[in-house]
Order: sequence, then structure tokens, then C-alpha cells
Amino acid sequence: MTAPQQGSDAKSNDSSSFVTFSLAEETYAIDVLQVQEVLKVTEIAPVPGVPNYILGIINLRGDVVTVIDGRRRMGLPDQAPTDQSRIVIIDVDNQNVGILVDSVAEVVQIPSKSIDPAPAVGNDQSSRFILGVYSSSDGLTILISLEKLLSDEEWELVRNI
Repeated sequence: MTAPQQGSDAKSNDSSSFVTFSLAEETYAIDVLQVQEVLKVTEIAPVPGVPNYILGIINLRGDVVTVIDGRRRMGLPDQAPTDQSRIVIIDVDNQNVGILVDSVAEVVQIPSKSIDPAPAVGNDQSSRFILGVYSSSDGLTILISLEKLLSDEEWELVRNI
């Protein structure tokens, strides 16, 4: 833990922790407080009649967890899972959901004042999920709103799988 810089006010130290992951060569981040755990890809049982971005379900210590494909949900090209692929178990509205991502990188602290508003670019499918953008020397990190990612009519139909 680092000590506050001398002369700085509390607002300048206001930051949040995010888990970063990649999808199609881009870096994304979600609030660390919503991440329950990160799993290696396991067998996913398909569920008929669900939207194409829902891969199916997994058994997580006796609980059934729906797994969505992060690439498909964001409107990105499909890619078969690799050794680096992970399922990020998140909690949204007291429901655990898995998101398949290409890889998980690290937990980062992002100062609130360094988050820029979501730009009006990209396809409508992905841009509506963007909370904001953080630019650093490592490049751009796209902050994702899980509530927006999992809040449409299609998703409501399958929340109780």
C-alpha cells in the first residue's frame, strides 16, 4: 500500500480496482468487486433454444452457472478456446454468471479522474456495454458495465437457467 502523495486531496486518490482481460487483441476491464473467481475452461453443457452468445452451463461446486461467450456478446469474431482462455465468474444482481474470455491479465488500480466517457464508436452491439475508457502507457483499456452486458430482453429470458 502506498502512502498518499503530500499535498494531494482525497479526490485525486479516488480509484477503483479492475480485473483486465483480453478479447480479440483488445484489453477490457471489469470491476474487481464483481469477480468471484477465474477458472480454466471446463466442459460447458449446451442449452437448446438460447441466444447464440450463451455457450451453456457449468457445474460450479454444485451450483449451475450460465456461461456466455464474451466475443459473441461483444459482436467480435468467434475463436476456439485456447490454453490461455478463462471463464470469469462474476456476480450481477446476486446471480453468478461465467464469461468466456481469451485471457485474464491482472488486477489494476484506475484513478476515477483518468476514466474517459465511452466514445460513440464501434458497433452498436459492443458500444452499449462500454462504461468508459482508460488510456495508459500500455494502451487503451475498455471498461465494461456488467449490468449493461447482462440487461436485455434476451438475457432476461435465460437468467433462470
